[in-house]
Amino acid sequence: MLLLVIPLLASACKTTSDSQTLRPRQLRDVPANKLAFNFQADVQPPENLASDEAKSLPAIQQDFETKRPNDALLRTVNSPDGQRALALYGTADEPTTTFRIDLYSTDGNFIRNVTPPTLAVVFQDSVAWSADSSMFAFVGRKSSAAQPSPTPLELQPEPILPSASPVPTATPGPAFAPLAVFSTEQVYVCNRDGYELRPLTTRDGLIYFGLTWAPDGHALAALACKESEWDAREKMNQTASGRPRIIGIDGVERLLDDQLAEAPPVWSPDSSKIATAFDKDIGIYDAGSSKLTTQARIKLNETLLTASAGYEEKLPGKKVESNKPDQTQANPAAGGFHASFNPIVRLEWQLPEKMYIETAFIRLFDPPIHTWSRWHLVSFSPQSAVLKR
Repeated sequence: MLLLVIPLLASACKTTSDSQTLRPRQLRDVPANKLAFNFQADVQPPENLASDEAKSLPAIQQDFETKRPNDALLRTVNSPDGQRALALYGTADEPTTTFRIDLYSTDGNFIRNVTPPTLAVVFQDSVAWSADSSMFAFVGRKSSAAQPSPTPLELQPEPILPSASPVPTATPGPAFAPLAVFSTEQVYVCNRDGYELRPLTTRDGLIYFGLTWAPDGHALAALACKESEWDAREKMNQTASGRPRIIGIDGVERLLDDQLAEAPPVWSPDSSKIATAFDKDIGIYDAGSSKLTTQARIKLNETLLTASAGYEEKLPGKKVESNKPDQTQANPAAGGFHASFNPIVRLEWQLPEKMYIETAFIRLFDPPIHTWSRWHLVSFSPQSAVLKR
């Protein structure tokens, strides 16, 4: 009997030990393709939701009003440690779609100019600090403003005689180190003191946008597309779409997907994964450098359509329907076309196990249209197969 019992006990201990070894301690240890999810429709928006409204520090605003009346302050972007701020401003010789960046202390003291006149900065929402406040990143391209040429020799001013009245001379502008610029929008990084400005990407012909830092600061995520793809979306008054990618601080890129994504990428709070959205689907990617990285696609088309049918049934008055229904949205099981059935336009990943998604109808008219905004919740957990030997 003892000879029979001892092997059984040993086997039981081994199974328990293996089970504990295979059980992930936290979601960062679970590959993207091993995540299970639960969907909850029409929830309250997440707390601490970042606002798109442009804001400026009062101290810096005052500095522009009193000392720089010819420059138009657009907004300020504060460093997480509260010591530095980037002033985004327009000048008289710059188009309204571009701007420049200066570095300030948060108490309103000017530190230095960051961007040279040859570089035009674009996309205010892509100007971002790393979490440790050691670096900041933005998107820029070659400035279209004409550069001053030297005065021809024959047009040089006459020498001033000693008896003549002194003529004021122009104040020399700030000196900038040589910087590579490109015809399309590239990613630039700079240190917290406004030095070591350099391009992180150099793929002229691609347009980069939607920058976001990894919470641990090891890399950036972004979208990028060709100029023709950008122009096609712009002609339809749609927001830009691009292929998601990771960009290391050394400039090495890793393409995550070859399909155009419509929602800016977001990092998981532990920096282990990146997510973006393709119409009604969510793409999740492991952000590690290992060749064993995985990806997953959460398909929510039918789920969101059913949720829209239930949502509109609860609205007061008649059921909301379009005069010109889109046949791609028609589904007899869900009651046909629904105006509240829209693509995923934004992701918020504030907790490793919870991701909020916003669906909405957006068109870039003047003024822009942003309607039918609804928030939903996707909760993550390890698949049961991960917990088994």
